[in-house]
Amino acid sequence: DVEMCLLLELSPEGPDVAPVEEEPLFTNLDIFLFSLIVGLLVYWFLSRKKSEETIPEFKRVTPQRETSFIEKMKKTNRNMVVFYGSQTGTAEEFCGRLAKDAQRYGMRGMSADPEEYDMSELPRLAEIDNSLAVFCMATYGEGDPTDNAQDFYDWMQENGEDLKGVNFAVFGLGNKTYEHFNAMGKYTDKRLEELGGKRIYDLGMGDDDGNLEEDFVSWKEQFWPAVCEHFGVEATGDDTSIRQYELVVPTDINMNKVYTGEMGRLKSFETQKPPFDAKNPYLATVAVNRQLNQAGDRHLMHLELDISGSKIRYDSGDHVAVYPVNDVSIVNRIGQILDADLDTVISLNNLDEESNKKHPFPCPTTYRTALTHYLDITNPPRTNVLFELAQYATDPKDQDTLRKMASASPEGKGLYQSWVLDAQRNILAVLEDMPSLHPTIDHLCELLPRLQARYYSIASSGKVYPTMVSICAVVVEFQTSTGRTFKGVATNWLKNKVVVTDNGHKATVPMYVRKSQFRLPFKASNPVVMIGPGTGIAPFMGFLQERGWMKEQGKDVGETILYFGCRRRNEDFLYQQELEEFEKAGVLTQLNVAFSRDQEGKVYVQHLLKKNKEHLWKLIHTDNAHIYICGDARNMARDVQNTFYDIAEEVGGLTHTQAVAYIKKLMTKGRYSLDVWS
Repeated sequence: DVEMCLLLELSPEGPDVAPVEEEPLFTNLDIFLFSLIVGLLVYWFLSRKKSEETIPEFKRVTPQRETSFIEKMKKTNRNMVVFYGSQTGTAEEFCGRLAKDAQRYGMRGMSADPEEYDMSELPRLAEIDNSLAVFCMATYGEGDPTDNAQDFYDWMQENGEDLKGVNFAVFGLGNKTYEHFNAMGKYTDKRLEELGGKRIYDLGMGDDDGNLEEDFVSWKEQFWPAVCEHFGVEATGDDTSIRQYELVVPTDINMNKVYTGEMGRLKSFETQKPPFDAKNPYLATVAVNRQLNQAGDRHLMHLELDISGSKIRYDSGDHVAVYPVNDVSIVNRIGQILDADLDTVISLNNLDEESNKKHPFPCPTTYRTALTHYLDITNPPRTNVLFELAQYATDPKDQDTLRKMASASPEGKGLYQSWVLDAQRNILAVLEDMPSLHPTIDHLCELLPRLQARYYSIASSGKVYPTMVSICAVVVEFQTSTGRTFKGVATNWLKNKVVVTDNGHKATVPMYVRKSQFRLPFKASNPVVMIGPGTGIAPFMGFLQERGWMKEQGKDVGETILYFGCRRRNEDFLYQQELEEFEKAGVLTQLNVAFSRDQEGKVYVQHLLKKNKEHLWKLIHTDNAHIYICGDARNMARDVQNTFYDIAEEVGGLTHTQAVAYIKKLMTKGRYSLDVWS
């Protein structure tokens, strides 16, 4: 409107209009309108300037309040902070246990996610007297940091800040079957010392291939005396249970405000909003669920999840995470033993009001929802759970047994290994086999770890099937030494996902996609050698679909070779028809299958690799081939790697040391990739 006024007022009159009489240059109306315009412009300019000044100031203040762990420690009178790098929740759980134990040893601890705080403030820890930073760091993938520790890892690499006066200790969580065992724990420990920090106790290294819980208990049994000695404090000797959360049973319940299994936002499964991730999974419908094996005592399955409309994008080699649901019969039996009304709406509220973690799981909710969706009730309980539960046993013998298993004594460790781990006793089995143990259900829910998402290598290509994510999995089910049947949570839940239920509803799975480094070569002309026995074939189905798609586009696609292994040709030759079609179409240059039990001597993929050693060495050494291995880390991946060492020695003429260095160099260049599990 202002612009229109200006145009009307300032546009000149035509030159041929003759003036009738002398008039003043500006009329009163002109002056009024001109003043109005100037006033409006000044008001607009000043208000704009004001808003420009205030917005950045507001943005500047907010993060400072939220991200300073130093200010939070000062405000809440803490002198110990425990950071966790956690992918599946175990490091976070260990971190919480250390922070909770602190008060027994004259310290005041807080647990912290490095992703939520400004880690460049670490040098300021020296401002707090007798302070200590502990790091529980899990290693993920190929020696990588976990997602939530990535920024902290980058900071450690890029900054040379002085950590003089900063006391620290590190416990690493890893798995010896992997090439880069405890890489993150080792790096954090080494780097903090390089930056001037003072290590007050040795690096602890937990091995998930052995007994991670035992490793942690043994480490902290020595760690705490070292803390007491360093800071001149004394253990209180108080071993009584310390509750972290208080039970609140709301009287005025609005059922629309009660969580029913959502991971983050309330009602997120009813109104789905992208982007989808760990805290906001997408509810994908199950389009296909078929058994892959023709015979045998196992159940191998192929599922297809429909992601159309989700805006989720994925590449071949990525992982799909699914949130499973616990077995209803186990949930009901726990409720029965504990005489609990599972449909009671409850909230467990953190007694530490300053903590970022207000509840152990989304609250308010019901005990039934917590035990079904949020808590791990299938895996054997950790020692801290047994220790805390001991107080509820009415039989002194049971109390002693539970406390002994939670101790670091050789006898206690042995008992925990045999009675809990080897026997695969879950929390229900512990309650059933110790009839005098009768904990309150709210304390049990506080102690149990969170039920974690399960990851599967995607068995399809996002370029060929952009609206579908495929899963290939084997159902986990076996008899334990106590005569019980152990059933894997996720695989049994997925197995029972019928495409359309009896009431006509489509079965759904909460899921999201996690990016991976397991990628086809940038140049399609590079040869690829894929080694994936059993369900390790999953990502290679995606690779083959993509190589076929590239071929159709007229691209020059290099040799594509697959080494697959299974028990018997007529039993578990997964995707046999599809693989033979890929071979017929020329997409799969060479299909090598090891049937381990179809003949007298067992034949595995590494035996077939050895048979083709000359051709394989030419592909690797001359033709720039990329090697991919997917499946079991404990035996297969190690045996295959040793076979490649042998090939480099026998055909390439290298010494063993040179062969090891050669394969390591391929890994560094991204030409030898692993997607393995144990």
